[in-house]
Amino acid sequence: MPAALDWSQCPAVESVPGRCSGAWVLRDTRMPISIIFESLEYGSTIEDIVEDYSVTPQQIQDVLEFAARSAAAPVPVSV
Repeated sequence: MPAALDWSQCPAVESVPGRCSGAWVLRDTRMPISIIFESLEYGSTIEDIVEDYSVTPQQIQDVLEFAARSAAAPVPVSV
């Protein structure tokens, strides 16, 4: 998961002090979004993640779409 993404701009996630040490989690859950990327990296499907963590496919899709849009966004270059 790229560290440069500004997760505060993703409405599907939240960071709450005192919940999961302030890690970015799926909104209204305790599931860190890093689990999504780690699970996919190790070969899990979205369906596997939904089943293993009791989240919805839409929650996973929202996070993946945000990451894809953010990764495709142009990066400002200082001259």
